[in-house]
Amino acid sequence: IGNARQPMAIKYFLVAILFVLFDVEVIFFYPYAINFKHLGWNGFYAVLMFVGFFIAGFTYIIKKGALVWED
Repeated sequence: IGNARQPMAIKYFLVAILFVLFDVEVIFFYPYAINFKHLGWNGFYAVLMFVGFFIAGFTYIIKKGALVWED
């Protein structure tokens, strides 16, 4: 009986962590979607800033090559 552990590429863990991070960010959009009529322009600007951070984070991940599978 040999070793049951198999080597696994770190890319799978990285993609899983990135998925969780961006999934949590998307969950924060739900309260805005429910209350967007009551929040007014201040709520709109807050969500616009949040979307800006979301896009900046995604751009950073793309530029760092975190989603590139070739070595």
